[in-house]
Amino acid sequence: MTTQPISSHLTTPGSAGTLLQRAWRFNRPLALAIFFHLALTPLLLIALFVDPRMISGVNGWIKPLKFAVSGAIYGATFLWLLTFVRGRVRLVQTIATITGVALLVETTLITMQVLRHTASHFNVATPFDSAVFSMMGIFIMALAMANFALAIALGFQRLPDPVVAWGIRWGLIISLAGMASGVLMTTANLPPATLAAVQAGQPVTIAGAHSVGVDDGGPGLPFLGWSTTGGDLRVGHFVGLHGLQVLPFLAFLLTRAWVTRRLSTRRRVALIWTAGIGYFALTCLLTWQALRAQPLIAPDSMTLLAGTLLLVAVVGAALVIIVSPDRHITPQPA
Repeated sequence: MTTQPISSHLTTPGSAGTLLQRAWRFNRPLALAIFFHLALTPLLLIALFVDPRMISGVNGWIKPLKFAVSGAIYGATFLWLLTFVRGRVRLVQTIATITGVALLVETTLITMQVLRHTASHFNVATPFDSAVFSMMGIFIMALAMANFALAIALGFQRLPDPVVAWGIRWGLIISLAGMASGVLMTTANLPPATLAAVQAGQPVTIAGAHSVGVDDGGPGLPFLGWSTTGGDLRVGHFVGLHGLQVLPFLAFLLTRAWVTRRLSTRRRVALIWTAGIGYFALTCLLTWQALRAQPLIAPDSMTLLAGTLLLVAVVGAALVIIVSPDRHITPQPA
């Protein structure tokens, strides 16, 4: 099996069914994960409306639904990025398989816990629940390591278009930062109710939380569930993870003819770097805001100042890049 012909097939136009068939030929575990998440999404959407079971204060089916949608998007994006790797067939297939299996296990366990009418994340109420949460942690770590391996592979590989190359690299770097923020949700962030139980010498049933300063399950944004009364680490986690789509998409826009006629390769690479640094800083800013027990929709003066300075810096840098005089430099692969 080689990646070269499959890569070209995956990047050519075709129907959704044809693209899924090509994905299956590329790597079956990863393709299966994409199929599974796509098929599961409408079923979970139906369950959301016909089964009102509540877990941690919200409809229990919201969490697996979000993971199904996110898993399909992540899997498809990751498979596409793997097609850029050249000459490392075994590495590509290993990374793809690990990613596919990790996605399948994670979403399956989350859905299973909903069927058991209990929480999946941070749930250590019973030995079985604790084992489920530990297994989820192991596979998420495997997913992150696969992402890291791809970032290293494409970081050292020269790609024909430097704009696309840096869009992909920044997307992988930022998504890794988004994954890393998930570590802050574990035992480093015990909810108030758990801290009270520890101080009272009572058994601990929750080992971590999404929210900071308040217990999970309180008032939150519709569907997303992000806390409106305290900080929420899922905000930076979400924004960071989707850098994997945002930065390559921006690179795609910067390679369109109407852009290349106006901006040199040097300028477009500089714009991707500006966007990458800015997006990374935004991920850090949102995480910092959450760690200060501050809701996304209620930033304080420090957060507003930091956000304003970031916006001014990014927009200002972009304007300088666009209007600065060009030097005629022959584009080189990046």
